[in-house]
Amino acid sequence: MATTSQRDPNGGTTTAGSEKLDRTVIVTGLVIVSGMIMSVLDTTIVNVALDTLSSDLDATLNKTQWVVTGYLLSVAMVIPITGWAMDRFGSKRIWILAVGLFMLGSALCAAAWNIESLIGFRILQGLGGGMLLPAGQTLIARAAGSDRMGRAMSILGVPMLLGPVFGPVLGGLLVEYASWHWIFVVNVPVGILAISLAVWKLPSGTALDTPGRLDVIGLVLLSGSLASLLYGFSEASSRGGFGEWAVLGWLVGGATGLVLYVGYSLYRGADSIIDVRLFANRVFASSTVAVFLVAIGMFGGMLLLPLYYQTVRGEGALDAGLLLAPQGLGAIVAVLLTGRLTDRIGAGYVVPVGVVLALLGTFPFTQVGVNTSYTGLSVALFVRGIGIGAVMMPTISSAYSRLSKENASRAAPSLSAIQQVGASLGSAVLVTVLTHRFTHELASRGLQSGASGTGGGSTELASIPRAELRVVGPLLADSYGYAFWVAFALTALIIIPALLLPRHLHGKDGAAGERQGDPVEAGGQGR
Repeated sequence: MATTSQRDPNGGTTTAGSEKLDRTVIVTGLVIVSGMIMSVLDTTIVNVALDTLSSDLDATLNKTQWVVTGYLLSVAMVIPITGWAMDRFGSKRIWILAVGLFMLGSALCAAAWNIESLIGFRILQGLGGGMLLPAGQTLIARAAGSDRMGRAMSILGVPMLLGPVFGPVLGGLLVEYASWHWIFVVNVPVGILAISLAVWKLPSGTALDTPGRLDVIGLVLLSGSLASLLYGFSEASSRGGFGEWAVLGWLVGGATGLVLYVGYSLYRGADSIIDVRLFANRVFASSTVAVFLVAIGMFGGMLLLPLYYQTVRGEGALDAGLLLAPQGLGAIVAVLLTGRLTDRIGAGYVVPVGVVLALLGTFPFTQVGVNTSYTGLSVALFVRGIGIGAVMMPTISSAYSRLSKENASRAAPSLSAIQQVGASLGSAVLVTVLTHRFTHELASRGLQSGASGTGGGSTELASIPRAELRVVGPLLADSYGYAFWVAFALTALIIIPALLLPRHLHGKDGAAGERQGDPVEAGGQGR
């Protein structure tokens, strides 16, 4: 098959119609992975250490929770500006800045002397963490081109899919055999390596000639709305429900702000911080909906898995993390298989199969008890991991497949924000379902939920004394089964937007002109 080379905006070259990823794309992907692995692992590692942080820094658990919440809000605030910043200063510079901020924040967190200083340094860390995912996706999308997007994004899937699985293992090891300081110290050498590789290997990534002025009004409106939503979901998770005004107020405020931003962006058009007209592209819109549902159903479900092993089966954080390893192995298998397949036949064929596998892997957890076989659950997790891998990265790659490279930098923050909101919503919904079901189970037997300290969210569930597990364990297991049914249903919903994703035979989809054109004008095409 004939090939032609062309210059891309990052200073590299792409080969139209090439069957293989060239060296530039592979190297770019590996450099991005070296930086992203820090932020993806960091979230789950810190969650494992919350109890230790609370006791060592002499703080209440509610106050210590701000170590997570502050980081999350910081991420939400910085995501919208990332696209404009890459257009203005160049994607390579922004990537190096993101890694540098995350590494500096990590070093300062390790040196924190009280809970207040740790929260402040986590906010700094979040400024870097929030830029890593959209900047990384943009760099890979620009380097690969649409014909090889599936294989290129599969490289990015390594830290995204494995981090939530192996983070608890590493966190448990560090907390158990070292000290909490090391959960932040480990990021420093990784950050130095990532920056060195970026300076050495990443293409120049020059800024656009006309990036436009920074849309301050849109930035404030969108960042504030995202922060309000994420804080509301965080409060819902910690309080075990959405019924309190302390939760609803933030959610209503965030949703209202997003509606106002949509109207504002439609008025401003391409001058807005994120142009909502990108969603006129049907493929991008359906991919975004699918990414949102994936984050809700699958990554929300990831919260339940370690909680089940810890609260029902009495496993420690390290053992619970090791029991999740089969899911990571399944994800690796999916990443190796689905990248090329997505490029050849389209995400519209791959993702529905992944959804079915994810459902098959989730179903056994709807039947869990206090003595369910670890072997059976491990097999189920392996299948679930394949399903997650076969859904997540093909969906993200399809979102970029019909966008011009110039629009990739503005699309990436949209996808990152959607993933953050979806994951937070999924966690809040499943924790709420779990705690309410458990409270109902106790009440139906004349028991008080407060007796077990489970009146709130995931933190309270994780702190059930082992001595009480014999009494409440079966009820708690039934509650987890009920919550996994909800996760099962949320995962099944992904099939709806999945059917709208592009399907084609490699090189015969007739969409070459659409890939290079403006996404708004190309919105009606998909196959």
